[in-house]
Amino acid sequence: MPTVFKSLLKFLGASMAIILMAATLNYVVDPLQLFRPARLFPAMYSADTRMQDAGLIRSQPFDTVLMGTSLAIHFRQTDIDRVLGGRSLKLSMTGSSSREQSFVLEAAMARHPKRVIWQVDDWIFHDAPEPDADIYLPSGLYRRSVAGLAGYLFSGQMARESLWILARSLPPLQPAVARLTSDLVFKFPIADVDDINSLPRDYDVAANYNASRALAAFRHITDPVRSRYLADGYDYDAMVKAFERDAIGLIAQHPDVTFDIYLPPYSILQFVAMRDAAPTALKTVYDFTAHMFPRLLQFPNVRLFDFRAVKEVTHDLENYGDVIHHSPAVDLKVLSWLAERKYAVHPSAPLAPLEQLKTQVEAYRLER
Repeated sequence: MPTVFKSLLKFLGASMAIILMAATLNYVVDPLQLFRPARLFPAMYSADTRMQDAGLIRSQPFDTVLMGTSLAIHFRQTDIDRVLGGRSLKLSMTGSSSREQSFVLEAAMARHPKRVIWQVDDWIFHDAPEPDADIYLPSGLYRRSVAGLAGYLFSGQMARESLWILARSLPPLQPAVARLTSDLVFKFPIADVDDINSLPRDYDVAANYNASRALAAFRHITDPVRSRYLADGYDYDAMVKAFERDAIGLIAQHPDVTFDIYLPPYSILQFVAMRDAAPTALKTVYDFTAHMFPRLLQFPNVRLFDFRAVKEVTHDLENYGDVIHHSPAVDLKVLSWLAERKYAVHPSAPLAPLEQLKTQVEAYRLER
């Protein structure tokens, strides 16, 4: 046998051995906890929610699911459980579309939750790729397809994460490895599921959420150079189509699940920016609300809440880091409103909150 051929066989054999070792390591450590909850090794979690949610759904006990965008990303599950009761699982994804959210929620339904708390707004119902065509959403992990699980098991990057988790589990190495763990280097730096995308306890809220930042954001988005972007994604027909497919389709398929759907308390500046720089987009928001609210309230398993016109919050710009993202203190207010059933939209007057919002937006004047 020629020497070159022997060398090639040795190389292929060594490569196969390394690949099989990586797959075995990933299966045993299972960083995402796709196959079993962490037992042999301490659980570690990633802030990459589109990936991490696939493991959370498989590994965590829950009867309540929280879904939303960046406006629902900083909730702590312990706060949800304390205020609303039950055992919650946060699956919120920054910048997520209704198609992504519906897909992930459908995967969570296999665990038979009793309740879904769903933060929605008109923006999420835009045209978005199908889950299998979404390069940011690892749909194969949710579907548990052969290709998806093989990509997970045979991933060299995942093997590196597994080795790091394994090293962190060894008592002599644990302190040093924990100090070196960084989300700039590793995908799984979080040791407590309650800390996933939650703000640190010592986070300087006042420095990051205040009127100066909100007003600066308002000036930025209403600058004539950028203001045209305020209308991006606001296509009424596309929004209705996405809403019917992703929200109504999911709700109708799960009549035994209670859906608490709420529209978050954007600052008044978001709507004022649209009023002044993108009035057509604002009209689309109003028209879409007029379609969405009566449609949702046709379902007995839906409780709908609209926080967009809660003036004591939305007009207090100290609550905001920009024109839409509110502080952790407002997160707690949202939970208390849901618990007390405040600002619920009544089937007898589904458009009353919308009219209240319109009045506030029309009357608001910003002192410059």
